[in-house]
Amino acid sequence: MSAPDLRWRERESRWAPAHRLFRPSEFGVDVIAGDGEARDFVERHHYSGSYPAARLRVGLYRKVGCLRIYLAGVAVFSVPCQPASLPRHLGSSHGVELGRLVLLDEVGFNGESWFMARAFSALRRELPGLVGVLSYSDPLPRWTDAGRMVTPGHVGQVYQALNAAYLGTASARKLYLDRDGRTMSERGLSKIRAMDKGWEPAAARLVAAGADPRRPGEEPAAWLARVLPGFRQVRHPGNHVYVWRWSGPKPESLPYPRRV
Repeated sequence: MSAPDLRWRERESRWAPAHRLFRPSEFGVDVIAGDGEARDFVERHHYSGSYPAARLRVGLYRKVGCLRIYLAGVAVFSVPCQPASLPRHLGSSHGVELGRLVLLDEVGFNGESWFMARAFSALRRELPGLVGVLSYSDPLPRWTDAGRMVTPGHVGQVYQALNAAYLGTASARKLYLDRDGRTMSERGLSKIRAMDKGWEPAAARLVAAGADPRRPGEEPAAWLARVLPGFRQVRHPGNHVYVWRWSGPKPESLPYPRRV
């Protein structure tokens, strides 16, 4: 039997059982205008509670007949946190990252691949100059301090079903997790250290996650050096890297990793 598909609701992972098949007649796919609806959905349901810098948002809508009822899934094609990742993995900067893929637990088995095939069609229509898409799957399980699993980690089975090329794993790194099992964003931490644009909201999120507030006159980098050791540290083995390249030479795929 096929492995179940990962789903989300209220920042908790769920599994779509293989016996509950997806019914395409109950859903429709549309481009979402603006970030508002997509951001609200992703921040409400994805375990990270965060939303990337979107270039295109595509929604999976529950429908009755031709009438859209509500949003049941979102794919966000985004600007990568590390701009060099596109030329490194795609061989071109003319690409996007699949920054978020979030489907509610009511979406049946195999709904991801059906939705993503149509999301890719929308992407190629709306942003015709792209050469392809980069995506990562995160294999590291996340747990709250109380011992509740937030996400089991995944190896990118939906990307494999869509014939992505597998390029191996990204670099291993150290992560800081808050009490709810959410990652302290490396991009946010870098903004704080350098006092780059957006560092103050990132600092506010860190305090909301349990960090002691900055002391009067304390430099942001010194503040991070003081408070980060209070968060749980884990060693991340590196995300799995997948690409779809639509023009130019096709990358050679390594054997797909399997879920254990």
